[in-house]
Amino acid sequence: MAVSVDTVYQKVLAIANKEQRGYITPQEFNLFADQVQMEIFDQYFHSINQHMRSAFTSNSSEYSDILTILEEKISIFKERNVSVLGLNNGGDVRLPSDLYRLGTVRSNNWSLAEEMKTGNEDIIYRASKLTEPTLWRPTFERKKNNAIKFRPYEAAPNNEPVYISYIRKPSKPNWGYVVVNDKPLYNSAVSNDFELHISEEPELVYRILVLAGIALEKLQLTQVAAAAVGGTQQKQKT
Repeated sequence: MAVSVDTVYQKVLAIANKEQRGYITPQEFNLFADQVQMEIFDQYFHSINQHMRSAFTSNSSEYSDILTILEEKISIFKERNVSVLGLNNGGDVRLPSDLYRLGTVRSNNWSLAEEMKTGNEDIIYRASKLTEPTLWRPTFERKKNNAIKFRPYEAAPNNEPVYISYIRKPSKPNWGYVVVNDKPLYNSAVSNDFELHISEEPELVYRILVLAGIALEKLQLTQVAAAAVGGTQQKQKT
């Protein structure tokens, strides 16, 4: 279940306007909202890594295991067996524009491709008949232009599909509106909710308030919101 962008905005306004601490425009809110959503989203992966390194990575409770909760929050962003086309006969394949983290890559005959982490590794693999890429044991190397290069080239020919699994980025939140009597009124038809788990609503509100306090040069607002963020994070760790 997504988090309502209107609910978050109204709560942000209610707290920021208290004691005349300032008004956050829709444009400012949308900028803050996008940045905060990506910060929270990115933190999921750091938290998973942290807990995986811990001596105690899980507990016996069905509903409070940290790793299970994090995986649940990430699950809606997982895209599986997405077909992408080879760009040319040189083995180049363009990746989706919403890609955040790449998972498995398979050639058009569904052979799992092994990633070459460095150019030197790719050269070493191709130098030996025992390890050189084949149609049934392909490899790929990441390129700078949001693409990957397949080897052998025949594994990703022009206009032939390659199949990838990946984690996509959340779509940008947007508080859309129409202007009535010089005031912006919420318009759901042109709005986009946060894609994060419903439990992230308080974190979204407080983090946006931190940025708003900085923009408005209201130190007290920033301090109160930052303290609330810290309290929320501490609860999630315990």
